[in-house]
Amino acid sequence: MSITRKKGPLYLQVKNIVKDRILHGVYPLGGHIPPEPQLEQEFNVSKMTVRNAIRELAEEGYVEKKSGVGTIVLTNMSISRLSKGKRFTELLVEEGHRLEKRLISTSRVRPEPGTELHGLLGPSAIRIERLYVLNDRPYIHIVHYLADAVLPKAEREEDELPFESLYELLEEQDIVLDNFRDAFSVGAASPETAILLGVPAGTPLLVRLRRTYDVEGRLVEYSVGYYRAELQPYLVRYDT
Repeated sequence: MSITRKKGPLYLQVKNIVKDRILHGVYPLGGHIPPEPQLEQEFNVSKMTVRNAIRELAEEGYVEKKSGVGTIVLTNMSISRLSKGKRFTELLVEEGHRLEKRLISTSRVRPEPGTELHGLLGPSAIRIERLYVLNDRPYIHIVHYLADAVLPKAEREEDELPFESLYELLEEQDIVLDNFRDAFSVGAASPETAILLGVPAGTPLLVRLRRTYDVEGRLVEYSVGYYRAELQPYLVRYDT
C-alpha cells in the first residue's frame, strides 16, 4: 500500500486505511489487526508512525491494545457524524461478511452541457471509481461523482486528488449527509463492468442510482453502482 507525505501526515493515512479495513470486515470484530512490525513493513513507515496511528484508533474506540495479546478490534461500526443511518456496507459487515474496497481511479471530469450530470453537479466534478470484493469475489462496481465544492478551494486544481476514502473526505470537510434518494433498475453489464465483476458482457445486474444531499439540501454526490445480486441481495434495514 503506497502512502506519501503529499497526502498529509503519514500516521493519519495509516490510521484511515486500517480503520477502513475494520469497517469493511477485513479485520473482523473481536479479531486482531496485524502486529506493528507487519504494518511498518506494509506501509514502509517507522515504528512511531504505526504506534501513533493505533493510538488514535484506540482513542476513537475502534481498537484496544492489550499487552501480550495484541491489538483487538472493539467495533466495526462507523463512529461518524456523516449520516444518521447505517450504510449498506456496514450492514454486510454486521452479518459477518468481509468487504474489500479497491480504488480503481480518481479524476476530475467536466460534464458536457445539457447532460444529466452537468445539470446535477455543474461544469466540474470529481469522479471516483471503485470495486468492492465480497468474501474474495467481485461484487460491486461503482462510480461516484462528487460536487467540486467538497474539496478545499486550494486543492481543486491539484493533479492528484488528495484522498483514499470518500467518507473520510466528506467528514474532513464537515459535510453531514442528511438524506439520499435511491432508484433501482436492472441493466446489462458493459464490457468494462463485466471484466471487473468477472461476468459475461450483457449479464443482467442490479443497478442503483443514488443522489446524496447534505443538511442544507445541496447535492453532494451522485453515484451509479452495478451489483452482482446473486452473490448477496441488496440489504436495507428500517429502524422504528
